[in-house]
Amino acid sequence: MIIRRIQLHTLELPLVAPFTTSFGRMDVRRALIVEMTADVDGKEVTGWGEVSALEQPIYSPEYRAGVIDVIQRFLAPTLAEAQRDGSLTAERVSPALVKLLGHRMAKAGLEAAALDAQLRAAGQSFGEYLGVKRDRVPSAVSVGIHDSIPSLLDAVDGYLAEGYQRVKLKIKHGWDIEPVRAVREAHPDVPLQVDANTAYTLADAEHLRQLDAFDLLLIEQPLAEDDIREHALLARMMTTPMCLDESVVSVEKAADAIELGAVGIINIKPSRVGGYLEGKKIHDLAQSRGIAVWCGGMLETGVARGANAAFAAQDGFTLPGDISGSSRFYKEDITTPLEPVDGFMAVPTLAGLCEEPSRERLEGLTAETVTIDLA
Repeated sequence: MIIRRIQLHTLELPLVAPFTTSFGRMDVRRALIVEMTADVDGKEVTGWGEVSALEQPIYSPEYRAGVIDVIQRFLAPTLAEAQRDGSLTAERVSPALVKLLGHRMAKAGLEAAALDAQLRAAGQSFGEYLGVKRDRVPSAVSVGIHDSIPSLLDAVDGYLAEGYQRVKLKIKHGWDIEPVRAVREAHPDVPLQVDANTAYTLADAEHLRQLDAFDLLLIEQPLAEDDIREHALLARMMTTPMCLDESVVSVEKAADAIELGAVGIINIKPSRVGGYLEGKKIHDLAQSRGIAVWCGGMLETGVARGANAAFAAQDGFTLPGDISGSSRFYKEDITTPLEPVDGFMAVPTLAGLCEEPSRERLEGLTAETVTIDLA
């Protein structure tokens, strides 16, 4: 593979409704799409990837403008050097970039675009590449923080009527026990879980233990991302299974969390861990240790949403992931909208990671494009 050009498109996608978590409120998703032009086995192909970094470093240390800068100044030049001998492949993108510390989301976007180009050239789908056997995966929904409990219940009722098979509630101080109680009382048999996005400390353990009464699938990332030890302590205090998200940024961190007893379930977000290939390593490790995994979401466009469905079709994904329909977030997506049918999202069968974006929609939603020539 010879990468000729990388284009970084910043899109401005208005959300159907504001999405609120303990990090704050989002009305517009500024998505960063990677377009990579490459020669693969004598064919010129275009690969697509998506970077999940937010506008501010509030979910991870990365943020959109910083991602653009680090790709321009460091990651792209490193790939240009790595491909000089003609040996670069999608599988070698991450090893080529390993000397540059951190910036996993930026690296994941580049790896995804390279893998997409490679699979398109080979005429192979991502599901085939991963060896998955399922043709669909259960679709679940993540519900942000609402202004009132009646508003929350209306939203949950609507999602369940659409066929979503699991509900995840965002929680924070002042919006936790009573909203969860209300949803559980309204829907006693619905698979339900909560996500704190690091909003609590170990001092809140007694308060969080009240959630044990609601038969939850899991509590996700209640403590700070670097508090693996304290997650292990909290796991011993609660009967609700402990799930880690922000803390698991690599297969090594996953192994540490498992060894310390800090995690019973892992949310694998491919972008957070540095890409789909690192995510597969975490899946394989968890499966070997009897740890359940599921695929989280970052309000992705169709570029990553379909790839996530294929990723979540691996055998170790035993819990529904945040792979909801495009219309859950966007009035207009840059690919054909991906929507669940009877509560399931189809695993894409087309070559590559995703459907190629519509040029018309891409251009109409693009606020900025940065072009980097490599060869």
